[in-house]
Amino acid sequence: MVQIKTPEQIAKMREAGLVVAAIHAATREAAVPGATTKDLDEVARKVLAEHGAKSNFLGYGGFPATICTSVNEVVVHGIPSDEVVLNDGDVISIDCGAVVDGWHGDAAYTAFVGSGHAPELIELSRVTEESMWHGIAAMRNGNRLVDISRAIETYIRRQPKPGGGKYGIIEEYGGHGIGTEMHMDPHLLNYVSRKRGKGPKLVPGFCLAIEPMVSLGTPLTEVLEDEWTVITTDGTWSSHWEHSVALTEQGPLVLTAPDGGKAKLAELGITAAPDPLG
Repeated sequence: MVQIKTPEQIAKMREAGLVVAAIHAATREAAVPGATTKDLDEVARKVLAEHGAKSNFLGYGGFPATICTSVNEVVVHGIPSDEVVLNDGDVISIDCGAVVDGWHGDAAYTAFVGSGHAPELIELSRVTEESMWHGIAAMRNGNRLVDISRAIETYIRRQPKPGGGKYGIIEEYGGHGIGTEMHMDPHLLNYVSRKRGKGPKLVPGFCLAIEPMVSLGTPLTEVLEDEWTVITTDGTWSSHWEHSVALTEQGPLVLTAPDGGKAKLAELGITAAPDPLG
């Protein structure tokens, strides 16, 4: 069952989304050479406390931290640790969420630690982020879930990969519904699968976390012994971008973007819905 939200409930989710945006800003500034991923987790905890919000990651299925810190070949669900020190040239994806009055926000971004990153890594992150925005732009009234998957996959497949070959669109993980829980129906693939069909029709009140994960090589992953950390099977580095998005009568509202997605959607010819919080 897909949970359809009222405008008032979407406004609450927007509050949670802005807390997530604040965590992103603070952790991005803190992701420097010499910092540990545990340091970033502490930064996120402080932001949550300052906003009177709760973490939806801490304790989820036994997860031991406030954010996921996925470095280099780690795709998702990396556990913050004092032992993982960020080095110049690393790539880190930070995934985090917040709960305000029972309503959830969830988003992720990829950041470059220090400088001197290879052009193919910079392009990998750009392609992943832009594919997310193309997916968000496809979140229109009357479309179906598969239209979002198709928009993400089509964008990625059309981008030339430096050095040749194809990008790996991670197969085992994807986006999801979000609302009174962090993970809800429906599951959103980042590619089109004939087995899944067209999926539900998109209507006002539909809320999704749209999150492409892309590697420089394989689409395949494995989980480490900690039962959380997901890495690429060939050791190639990856990127992860995510936003929580609500579909309204006026179009998509990016709940976890400071401007509601207005600027990026305008680049794609889409008008973002008005921000319910002004």
